Amino acid sequence: MGRLNGKIAIVTGAGSGLGRAISIAFAQEGARVVATDLDGETATVTAGMIGENAVGLVQDVVEEARWKAVFAETESHFGRPHILINNAGLVLPATIEDCTLEQFRRQNSVMLEGVFLGCREAVRSMKSSDQLCSIINLSSMAALQGYSPFVAYAAAKGGVRSMTKSVAMHCKEQNYPIRCNSLHPAGIDTPMVRQEAVGAGGDETPETGMIPLGGLGHPDDVANLCVYLASDESRFMTAGEYPVDNGTLYQPQM
Repeated sequence: MGRLNGKIAIVTGAGSGLGRAISIAFAQEGARVVATDLDGETATVTAGMIGENAVGLVQDVVEEARWKAVFAETESHFGRPHILINNAGLVLPATIEDCTLEQFRRQNSVMLEGVFLGCREAVRSMKSSDQLCSIINLSSMAALQGYSPFVAYAAAKGGVRSMTKSVAMHCKEQNYPIRCNSLHPAGIDTPMVRQEAVGAGGDETPETGMIPLGGLGHPDDVANLCVYLASDESRFMTAGEYPVDNGTLYQPQM
């Protein structure tokens, strides 16, 4: 406990799934959390689950002006942030043959342009911080492997992977106290993965114990790594990409 004492975090897509799990894990380790979501009610629920050390805000991550406002509201509530989790996302399954331009642009708008706007605002805000800061971008195994039914989603997450490294190197070159890393989960037991369009089924993933090959991960499996990468314990880690995948990347094809 207390690994994030004194830290202030912004978590996007915090109304459910990974964003909610990350927000709660951060608060348990002493951080104050600004939980944002396109659905403001769910963001408020997440903040309510944490208590006085959290606030929920409405945020559409594709809106440039709203990013500035969220950082300003965070500073008003708690102070200048030290952590940004770019987690907001959506998936609209489609192959290269049937993906519409509208679907492609929508997913890249949220998960690539939204991450760009968040990283830019975070660097501008955090570069003069007197604490070590951390940006964590949620990418996906789809950025590391081919997933034919999710061509636009994979494109967006692949862009996040590459952009993360450019952000990290810029901060190192400028001697800013900011690290930037990407996480690459495989299937995690969240509402987005459980939706009918994606097709994940089966029993709910337990919080503890071994997960069988091909099973879904628990949101805490991602949240726990986020805690480490957000803390000063990982001060020598930047520009990294970290699979959270139960060996999926190296699983032999049957």
